[in-house]
This record gives sequence, structure tokens and C-alpha cells, in this order.
Amino acid sequence: MMSNLKLGVELVSASNLMPKDGEGSASSFVEFLFDGQKFRSSVKEKDLNPYWNESFYFNITDPTNLQNLTLDANVYNNNKATHAKSFLGRVRLYGTSFVPYSDAVVLHYPLEKRGMFSRVKGELGLKVYVTDDPSIKSSNPLPVFESLPNSDSRSSQPQVQQEAPNPVPNLFSNDKSGTRHTFHHLPKENNHQQQLPTAHVSQQQMLYHSDEMKPEPQQPKIVRMYSSSSSQPADYALKETSPFLGGGQIVGGRVIRAEKPASTYDLVEQMQFLFVRVVKARDLPTMDISGSLDPYVEVRVGNYKGITKHFEKNRNPEWNQVFAFSRDRMQASVLEVVMKDKDLVKDDFVGIVRFDLNELPTRVPPDSPLAPEWYRLEDKKGDKTRGELMLAVWIGTQADEAFPDAWHSDAASPVESFAAASSLLRSKVYHAPRLWYLRVNVIEAQDLVPTEKNRFPEVYVRVQIGHQVLKTKTVQARTMSLLWNEDLLFVAAEPFEEHLILTVEDRVGSGKDETMGRVIIPLNSVEKRADDRLIHTRWFNLEKPVAVDVDQLKKEKFSSRLHLRVCLDGGYHVLDESTHYSSDLRPTAKQLWKHSIGVLELGILKAEGIHPMKTLDGRGTSDTYCVAKYGHKWVRSRTIMNNLSPKYNEQYTWEVYDPATVLTVGVFDNAQLGEKGSNGHRDMKIGKVRIRISTLETGRVYTHAYPLLVLHPSGVKKMGELHLAVRFSCTSLMNMLHIYSRPLLPKMHYIRPLTVIQLDMLRHQAVTIVAARLSRSEPPLRKEVVEYMSDVDSHLWSMRRSKANFFRLMSVFSGLFAVGKWFGDVCFWKNPITTVLVHVLFVMLVCFPELILPTVFLYMFLIGIWNYRYRPRYPPHMNTKISHAEAVHPDELDEEFDTFPTSRGAELVRMRYDRLRSVAGRIQTVVGDVATQGERMQALLSWRDPRATALFVIFCLIAALLLYVTPFQVVAVIAGFYLMRHPRFRHRLPGVPVNFFRRLPARTDSML
Repeated sequence: MMSNLKLGVELVSASNLMPKDGEGSASSFVEFLFDGQKFRSSVKEKDLNPYWNESFYFNITDPTNLQNLTLDANVYNNNKATHAKSFLGRVRLYGTSFVPYSDAVVLHYPLEKRGMFSRVKGELGLKVYVTDDPSIKSSNPLPVFESLPNSDSRSSQPQVQQEAPNPVPNLFSNDKSGTRHTFHHLPKENNHQQQLPTAHVSQQQMLYHSDEMKPEPQQPKIVRMYSSSSSQPADYALKETSPFLGGGQIVGGRVIRAEKPASTYDLVEQMQFLFVRVVKARDLPTMDISGSLDPYVEVRVGNYKGITKHFEKNRNPEWNQVFAFSRDRMQASVLEVVMKDKDLVKDDFVGIVRFDLNELPTRVPPDSPLAPEWYRLEDKKGDKTRGELMLAVWIGTQADEAFPDAWHSDAASPVESFAAASSLLRSKVYHAPRLWYLRVNVIEAQDLVPTEKNRFPEVYVRVQIGHQVLKTKTVQARTMSLLWNEDLLFVAAEPFEEHLILTVEDRVGSGKDETMGRVIIPLNSVEKRADDRLIHTRWFNLEKPVAVDVDQLKKEKFSSRLHLRVCLDGGYHVLDESTHYSSDLRPTAKQLWKHSIGVLELGILKAEGIHPMKTLDGRGTSDTYCVAKYGHKWVRSRTIMNNLSPKYNEQYTWEVYDPATVLTVGVFDNAQLGEKGSNGHRDMKIGKVRIRISTLETGRVYTHAYPLLVLHPSGVKKMGELHLAVRFSCTSLMNMLHIYSRPLLPKMHYIRPLTVIQLDMLRHQAVTIVAARLSRSEPPLRKEVVEYMSDVDSHLWSMRRSKANFFRLMSVFSGLFAVGKWFGDVCFWKNPITTVLVHVLFVMLVCFPELILPTVFLYMFLIGIWNYRYRPRYPPHMNTKISHAEAVHPDELDEEFDTFPTSRGAELVRMRYDRLRSVAGRIQTVVGDVATQGERMQALLSWRDPRATALFVIFCLIAALLLYVTPFQVVAVIAGFYLMRHPRFRHRLPGVPVNFFRRLPARTDSML
């Protein structure tokens, strides 16, 4: 069957082309080549900035090979006299950058050279997308022998732009329903390595990624890391672990293979589960007097019991529900599947099916799922009774396809569990919404109608999208045409469900505003851009604010207008987390995404020593789950109920696009089940771990127990340990090394930079939007979890953080201070041998200045080689000493945990304000001293002190004459020897230059 997929190319325009006709102009046309097909545009005569607006459609013969194809757009100049064409430049696009129509925007690509001696300049504007709209026919390809086109006749008539084609559902959709989900490869975010239409291709691509993660067919060697002595308490440091991974145990850095072959899920310990799939029942007996039956199934293994939902008056119910029981906790040898009838007083027994656990089959993927069978129900005595139940029972691992959606015994109470609550306990993969910056340029308003005739209205524009509200400055309208020309920035999320509302308001009095008109713009109609090209402005008619109904609101329009420029900026990366811990740095527009550089694999093994977060039957317990965040993909493990040492053993995978990113893993206590605690139904944080990708060596498995450290109002506390296995596999070493030469953020952050205040405000809005979207999932990822993982409060004031940052700064400059101290010892001849050697080295460098830079770089090379022996042996983790959290004052902690705005009493706030004034006063003094020294430098030649300036000018003249006749090497040697002279030739009083400089005036006299 032939594929309906087509590649659409909209040729928009070109700009600033190279003149080629000898008359300072060019007659340009464009040839497109893709997958053996060749199309050609019309010729634009004598135009260096041509505009085409033509569309072409290529057949995609093999969708599975799309990412390996290229689209070439060659720009030529047409010479009518010689019927020849001369090269003006080209653009080459790779298949990995092709996106659906809904994501496509016009991009202006710089023209590239064809050879070393080509002369090329200018840009070509293209819009490239993939569509499967069957109504679109492909363009007619050009024959190979066809002559060059001219302005009158063209060989390929471009097709008229049609209505927006449908996006490709299989090739570029986030819908993963057609793909088999395994434990090792959970759904990935939508990127250039998309899943292809057929299930066969999807499985092939999964296997390809699995092979791509491992450089060799066999399991990679796990290299152990040993940490050096830490300055913080040993209980807060990383610990080496020796878990069973992939069928082998880690002992002394070596993998001792087990008898069974190694598993492909090589970053987790294999766990055995008993899976029971309850499919349906038929021909069930009636139990009530009325002849009805309300059936449900109870699956029991020892003290663990899982229950399906019940159906009202249904003798042939269908459940298709899976139960998973951990083999580690089983204390029985028989599985009982009981059919019951729901009743008001006591549920009636219908029938039972029993299984011997020692005789169940074992299934290991990629084996096909076990086919369910019909089992005849038995009564309590073991005799056959009426009714049949379709079941499938097997032993499997967490690699089983049924694992993610199954009800888990370790995620439920041993006494009883309900199917309604199991949805809150399952593991889940979330994809955060794609965020855009919405730029609203409010230019002007015309023909406003004032609400009162006896005053000049004070007008401003109120712009709102969702809960985000911004206002322009207030302008007094002496005429009814007002000018603002202000840029307002918002955050919008796909799908665009909200409208942009602009309201023109008149400030009548204090706290009283009257609406003069409004404009409602659907975000779906707003133009997208991926660069800084100019968006055309539009006039919008203002609607009256008061209307009886919707029809009247549409009909009653008056002449007032609002001039706007609105666009969705896709060239920025929308910061939705702290800039220090960013997990993704790509721009919003998918066309600008680069190739991935590797794969990050995370195995969440277990947690130990978890601090009790609640009480149950008089003892402390916790219902914990883990959340991992990297890029747009969030993952949540299943909740382990009533366990202070839970075992998760779940593995997840992400694609990495930049090594300067951070993986964050958090542990939380699930408070959605049971009675409301002291903190309501808020999931409480237990701790989190950050792992920076750039600190991981390629192909090495890091297995450590990370302490979960949390700062409480009472001080820092260890809440337990989280055991993780992490591996970063590089798929392209050259791409990764090239990343280090690229800017950290997309180029729009440097072409049209945003202010710090704007970035902080937009980041807060982005976190709010992501939290709102993820909280609508099932199970919901709650707002407090998203905010904690995104470090939403990291920008707030904290005396502890201020001290920590000050000591970090001092640590950075400690090297310079050490060099200064060493040089002072050299100058004062503390070690005569060292001082003499420094004199000799100084003379050599002065005589041969070309050796200075090589010596410096050689010295740094030797330092780097020497430090390699003492390189870190483990990923960096939170350090209580660096964080200044060990000896922090309780009042400083109370201030850090205070709400914003404050909720403390007036006396306490006054004391903290006075303390802050004291600290700020010292900083103010230091800043003033630095400014004073700079002003004294300016006073040397400003004649503010005429005598001092006269002396300095005369000194400069004498120095210039002497330096003209004296070789530089002599001057440098004399100056160096004078600086390093023996202490017997030094005076205790300051030198003449210092005395002269300190006497210069500064502007402190002018300060009030």
C-alpha cells in the first residue's frame, strides 16, 4: 500500500541575494531536490529580494527512511542570453528537522556555499512540514533534460496553497497506543526520532535504541567509584552499593554473572511478581430473590487481597483487570480467585478458582502474552458449580507489559484494597506541555469614546491570558488617539485552550476603572515565529463591554480600534525551572532542535531508612513514591504502601541533547489515601537528588546510595537513602564535543535578550502552568511536587544562602589569594632559594616575552594532569557544609521558611529588617570604597586637584622621554627587581605612589 505521506515546502521569499547579471541585480529561481524528485519555482526578474509564496509537495516513498533523507534548495540566477544558470547559494535540511504542519513556521535560512571559492550571501525563507492529507496531490517532477525556466513559461506550475493539512497522526503524534510499552523503554518525548506508523517498525526502532545505548552486545562493565574524604559528616555522604544488576552482582567493581543470562533491564534488580488477569465471566448464577446478580472478583494470596469493581445486575461482566503480587512478600502457596455478589449487608459467595503457586508458568518478554482460559467455578467444598471465569495467571518480572497498569500488592494495604484507589498508586509517565512565549506589542489606540465628557480620560490597556495579567502604562488622552508601543510577554501552553483578552480601561479614580472596550483573540490564530523576523501589525475593533447576549456583542461594534502586533516566539527556551538546574535548553520550535548526543538511563532501585511521615495503628510509616524529571518527560514510580524500606526497581530512559543539564529525582509521601493529616492532603517531600549529566563518564554505571537531605525549620535532617543506578551512553562523540562550543541558550536569548525581571516572572508563570497541567493527569502529579522539583522558591531571600554564596565566592578567589600570599613571601625573601629562582625566571621571561603564554598554558596543563589523580570518583551531591546548613541560626531558618509576603509578627519582622539593614550597610560600605578608588583614578587627569594633576602630568612627560630611550626589557627588569627587593631595602611606611594615590580627591564630598 502506497503511503499518503507528503513533504510540503512553502517557498516564501529570499533576501539580500548576490548580484550575478552584471547589472547589480539577479533573476533568481529555486530548485528543490528530495528523494529523487526535482521541482522548480518561477523566475523573479531583476530582484535581489524576491517574493514567491509558492508551494510544492513531494511524495515520501519510504516513511521509515525519512530521517535519513535530505531536502536541497538551490538558488540560481537565470541568464536569458546564454540559457545558463549561475549559483546563488543553497540550503540543505535534514529529515530529522521535518515537523507536522501544526508545528511548522517560516524560517529564514542563511544561504550556504557550494564550494570553497563560491561567493554567496543572503537568506531563503522556507516553511517545511510533513502531511498525510489525501486531498493534496504531489507536484509534477521535472524531467532531467528540461531546459532552464524563464519568466513566461515554467515547467512545473506550483500548486496553490491549500487549506491547512492535517498533522500526521502516527509519525509525529504523542499517542503511544500503537506501541508496545516495555519497562526498559517507556514513552519518549516527541522529537526528531519519532515512532513510525506500523507496529513492526516501532519495535525495530525500540531495539535499535536499546542497542544504541550499549557500545557492545554484552553488558557494559560497571566501574565502581570511590569517594575521597568529605568535609561534611560521613552520614551525609554518598555510599557505595553492590546490588544485583542485570543478573549479576557488583563486587569490587566487577560483575559476577549469575547462572541465568543477563537481562536487558540491566540497571535494576529483577523482581518476581505473580500476575493475575481477570478478563470476564459468563453464565453466572442468580443469587438474589429478584433474580439479579451484582458480581465482583476478589483475588487473594495470603493476607493480600485485590478486588475488582462490581457491576449492577450483570451475569456476564467484563473486567480485564490485572493484579500483581510481589513474590518477596508471599506467605502462601495457593492463589484463590473468589467470585462474590455485592450485597448491602453481607456479600454472597458465588464460586472460587484455586491455583497452586508452584505450578504456574513463567513468562519473560519478548514472549507473547499468556492467553487467558475459561475456568469453571467451584463451591466451598470443591465441587463444580454454575458459571465460568476467564483468567490468565503467570509469574513474571517488572519487564512485563502488564506491570505499569496492574494493581500492586506492595502498593496496597495488606488488609484490603479498592480498585478506585489503585489509580493513585500506579507508575506513570507524564509529558509536560510545550511552552511558548507570547509577545504582545500594544502600539496605539484610535477613536476612543470617553465615558465622561468633562475630563481627559487616563487610559491603559489590560492584557490577560488565563491567570496572567499585565498592564501598560497609563496615558492621559488629550486626543482620542493614544500611543504606548509597549512589549508584554506571557507564557502559553499547547494545546492553546485560552484566549488573549485585551481591555482598554479608563482610570476614573483611585481603585476605580471603567472599561472602554475589549478585544478577544484566540491563541490558535496567533502567528508563530522561530527567529526575530518582523510580524505584521493588525488593527482590532474594540467591542463594547456591556451586551445583553452574544449576538448583540457581535453586532454592536463602534469605531474604536486597537493597533497590535501579536506573535508566539518559538526561538526562545521557556525556562520552567531554576536556571541552575535546567534539564532542557532547547528552543520551543522543533525545527531548531539539534541531534541528540546520547541516552540517559536511570534505575530507581530502592529506598532505605525512610523517616516516618504518618502514623498507622500507633506506629510510624510512609507511603512513598519517586518522581524523576528530565526535559519535558516526568516519570512517577508506583507508590509502595506502609513501608519504610520500599523497593521500586523501575527503569526509565531519556534522550540527552545537552550535557549541561541536570536530572532531578525526588521522593514523596503519598497523602491522597486515608484520613487527612496535619498537612491536609499535600504530598510531603522526603528529599531529592540532582545529577548533572556533564559530570558522568560515558558508558559507566554509577550505583550509589544518595542521602535524602531536607532543610527543616529545626535544621538539616537526613530523611533516608535513595539507591540509584545511572548511566549516560553517548551516541555521537563529535556532536557532544561540538555542543561545548555552542551557546548555552538558543540564539534568540542573545539577539533579543530578556531582562532578569522578565525571566523571573515568566519562569514563575511557566511553573504554574506546568503544575496545573500535570495535576490534571491520572494519577495527578500534584502542584507541591512540581514546585519542589522545579525549585520554585530558589530566588527568594535567605540569609543562609547569602552566607553560602559569599563563602563560595571566597573559595573561588582563594587561589588568587594564595598566589598573592606566595608572591608576598617571595618579595620579602621568606625562602631565599625560591626568591632567587623567581628572579631568574623573571629575567628569562622579560628577555624572551614570547615564552610567557606557552609557559602559562604548559603550567595549566601540568596542573590538570596532576589533578587527574584526585578527580572526583562520584557524582556531586548536596553538601551541607557548602550550603552553610550545619551551623545556621534558628531564626535565619525561620526567616527562610516564612511565607511571601511574611506571616510573622511585627516585632520579629522589625528585628529581621534591622539585621538586613546591618548586612546591607556593610555591603554598601564595600561598594563605596570600590567606587572611591575608581574616582581617584579618574582624578589623576581631571584637574580636580590641580597640584596633584600637575605633578602626575610632569611625571608622565619625564617617564615618556625615559621610556623612549630605554629598552623595555631594562625597564621591566628594574621594576621587577625593585618590587622583589630585599626587606633591608624596604621601609615600614607606605611608598610614595601609594601616598600620592590616597591623597587624590573622590566624589565622597558630594554625597549627601
